[in-house]
Amino acid sequence: MRHLDEIAAPGTPERALLDRIDPARLPAHVAIIMDGNGRWARARKLPRVEGHRAGIRAVRETIETIARLEIPVVTLYAFSTENWKRPRYEVLTLMALLKEYMRKELDTFVTNNLRFRPIGRLHELEASVRRELARGVEATSGCTGTVVQIALNYSGRQEITDMVREAVRLARAGELEPGQVDEPWIGDHLGTAGLPDPDLLIRTSGEERISNFLLWQLAYSEIYFTPVLWPDFGTRQLLEAIVDYQQRERRFGGLPEMTEEEENLFLSAGDVRAGT
Repeated sequence: MRHLDEIAAPGTPERALLDRIDPARLPAHVAIIMDGNGRWARARKLPRVEGHRAGIRAVRETIETIARLEIPVVTLYAFSTENWKRPRYEVLTLMALLKEYMRKELDTFVTNNLRFRPIGRLHELEASVRRELARGVEATSGCTGTVVQIALNYSGRQEITDMVREAVRLARAGELEPGQVDEPWIGDHLGTAGLPDPDLLIRTSGEERISNFLLWQLAYSEIYFTPVLWPDFGTRQLLEAIVDYQQRERRFGGLPEMTEEEENLFLSAGDVRAGT
């Protein structure tokens, strides 16, 4: 693993965690539900907007660490379709912070070879937001490092609904046969097309649900919940999540290879004979 000293200095708790991580078993895709900005601000008797501002620091540090770990993809849940129900001033503030973040961080993305990719119902966002997103996509189109996906105006159910509508449209036009609609086809017609499904989902703030996020893609993801509020999330918490992830046995519905002794015990216990 390169960039060790850039990720964590020797002798720090972060370096101790880093030393426990197997570089060969890093997740290819980490998805994060960034939760807790409002509670962070309330605990400090600050306006909610200050929690969102503090959350930007966590975004910056998390992306930086993921890129240095050379994890290929990270997806951040930034704004759901349900978030439109929040007070108008808060929505406007979130959109303003998003545009500010894109303007300030774009050069950093390019310098560090990060490819920016927004997903969600982007056409429903206001024009000024769409312009900043388009600038980010265009400026980083040639980057080959970590893909940074930002889910904006995103809903897992709507993503699947849109995919079904596209399938119906193509079928009516005679461009799609029922037999062509299989799991790979569906994956190719979601916002995350061309990227691996998340190996690890992290949710901060102690909530334990996936909140309509990447419903299709999370089918076999390992899920890690932490009580840490998003503005307090950083390199140490990310490394803790990866250490926990690497301690799990991912079977995808199967079982580990049995030894000959284990197989004989299994067969005798069920009175099963090979070939019957």
